[in-house]
Amino acid sequence: MEDRSPEADAPLTEPRAADTPGEGSALDTPAPRLNQTRTGIKPKALPEAELDDPSLYFNRELSHLQFNIRVLEQALDEAHPLLNRLMFLLIFSSNLDEFFEIRVAGLKHRVTLGDESTGFDGRSPSSVLAEISQIAHEQIERQYCILNDILLPALEERGLRFRRRSEWTESQQAWARDYFHEEIMPVISPIGLDPSHPFPRLVNKSLNFIVQLEGKDAFGREGGLAILPAPRSLPRVIALPAELCEEGFSEAVFLSSMIHAHAEELFPGMTVRGCYQFRLTRNADMTMDPEEVSDLASALRGELLARRYGSGVRLEVVDTCPDELAAFLLREFALGEDDLYRVKGPVNLTRMMSLLGDLERPELFYRPFIPGLPKNLKKDGSLFDAIAAGDILLHHPFQSFSPVEELLAEAARDPSVLAIKQTLYRTGADSPIVNSLVEAARGGKEVTVVIELRARFDEADNLVLASRLQEAGAIVIYGVMAYKTHAKMMHIVRREKGRLRYYVHLGTGNYHSKTAKLYTDYSLLTADEALCEDVHQVFQQLSGMGRARHIEHLLHAPFTLHEGMVAMIEREAEHARRGRRAHLIIKCNSLTEPKLIQALYRASRAGVECDLIIRGMCCLRPGVPGVSENIRVRSIIGRFLEHTRVFYFQNNGKPEVWASSADFMSRNMFHRVETCFPLRERKLAARVRKDLETYLVDNCQSWRLQPDGSYIKQQPGDAAPISAQETLLYAYAAKA
Repeated sequence: MEDRSPEADAPLTEPRAADTPGEGSALDTPAPRLNQTRTGIKPKALPEAELDDPSLYFNRELSHLQFNIRVLEQALDEAHPLLNRLMFLLIFSSNLDEFFEIRVAGLKHRVTLGDESTGFDGRSPSSVLAEISQIAHEQIERQYCILNDILLPALEERGLRFRRRSEWTESQQAWARDYFHEEIMPVISPIGLDPSHPFPRLVNKSLNFIVQLEGKDAFGREGGLAILPAPRSLPRVIALPAELCEEGFSEAVFLSSMIHAHAEELFPGMTVRGCYQFRLTRNADMTMDPEEVSDLASALRGELLARRYGSGVRLEVVDTCPDELAAFLLREFALGEDDLYRVKGPVNLTRMMSLLGDLERPELFYRPFIPGLPKNLKKDGSLFDAIAAGDILLHHPFQSFSPVEELLAEAARDPSVLAIKQTLYRTGADSPIVNSLVEAARGGKEVTVVIELRARFDEADNLVLASRLQEAGAIVIYGVMAYKTHAKMMHIVRREKGRLRYYVHLGTGNYHSKTAKLYTDYSLLTADEALCEDVHQVFQQLSGMGRARHIEHLLHAPFTLHEGMVAMIEREAEHARRGRRAHLIIKCNSLTEPKLIQALYRASRAGVECDLIIRGMCCLRPGVPGVSENIRVRSIIGRFLEHTRVFYFQNNGKPEVWASSADFMSRNMFHRVETCFPLRERKLAARVRKDLETYLVDNCQSWRLQPDGSYIKQQPGDAAPISAQETLLYAYAAKA
């Protein structure tokens, strides 16, 4: 969930919990604050259930859809500023696009191949697709109700208006006509449909119009149908000049309105009987056979082009589109009636995101803040000296990501630094991290960068970064073909007093300046010799060949992470069986891996109190008698995207805290290169435990997973309201 940079010097107040939503909602839908959509499992008591019973597991795709619905719920939460509520609604669109491009596309592909095999949840692909269609249709209709009936009227009350064509004044009509002729007409290309002009290939998620025509054209051809692809270079929302706006208002129009209003000018001498928006979502997943790829970069470039024209998975049309035209489009894209989504508004809401960055209405956004710094980093001096004095833990975005960037920048300039090794997964096109790596390589240092080219939807940026680093003289490695490199590691070799010393950064998030201001993540900066040696060994394993290396303190996938996590959960269960203190807290983005879920079930049966903070997908079913009554699952959805992966084990009074780049998913455990690192300094481990406890008492942004698969938002009631994110923001951010 992105796209604002919360940087400014506004002072912080006392920690503010999310306010109780205001009364008198304009949307007359039942229980708008309660997400009761189920995930297809009917609750039943299973006191002696076998742990492979399908009824103990929620379906992964349906659980993923649940997360997106919780994001949509934020658009109704009046504790968020108004434009942030709009942003959540747009993020729901963006998330749903990817859900259809990847998850729905994968299910459809399996059905096409005749693969109706069930997973550990017992659901077949076709049954899951049917339920997704039902839920998605309901929620998309609800999304447009929220937009049209709540958010747009609320924005208009605050002086922000989207003008419909029917509301244009004469001066606005004249301006729109000039804009169309000067900015749109020169770049738009209408395509008439006839035997010599077949239906065009349309780019994935592009805005298009189907036009009904009457009359004859210059060549004597009878009117029929035409397609108008909206140029992707044009903005989807266009601000009206201030002098044309009503006093006290900022006003804008949609590109679709511009094209609708002037469609007839694109077909001179003919009559436009109808012009209707539509958008096709295509399969955007990429699959490459490791045995058939000799050059990953070249293969990926070809796949990126193919992604734009994958098979169709969803058709969105404006709700006024006639049935016969919608049916015609469905036939063209080989889709069924269930794949048709009629919407009451623009079909490409995600493109409205750019508008939020242009609006200068700070009072309608969250107040900016300055990320804090630990006391030992506030003094002038070398970061190497500060890290050598003791481990440093940063909690982003409440604390600044800049020390990570500054450490690499210092290393690039420091003549005592001999070598730098770095993993890059999602980094950003204009990255200070990459700039420092380029500077270091050009300065003659040994720079080795493991770039994961297959980071989904960041592939093109990563190809550019790889070329830039290679041109600077860095050694660029694309990781291991069958395993995505998802670990977040930086390793620096420095000569100090005649010997070599290592410095390391390990993190739960990406080396990305922008998302570090929006996602919650941990960064560990350390000179701990044992951890640094382990990171060195992981890099050696990635860049070279040979048998798996001995890693002493880190857990790393695909070798020891899964078995290590299972072993720690089982250890906690054994403590409980022996009557000792036993408690675990797992915080990650997703929990879908069956063996880990079964280990948690066994721990619950043994009496371990299990608190799980799972932001997104969760296939574990809590509250089942005899199986999971000691397991509580909550999801935190708020201003920042929860992204930390941290694991606490009470271990009979000898607690351990681990942080990781990995979620509890099969792909992370078995098909990726991941690291999981212990917090060896007791003060830092205790601090993370305290952070986790803050999430466990959140009663403003916390959703509790129920045994039937629904999520219920927690309410303060008579208790004091507590927002974990606001509490951490006040605790760690700079005090102005």
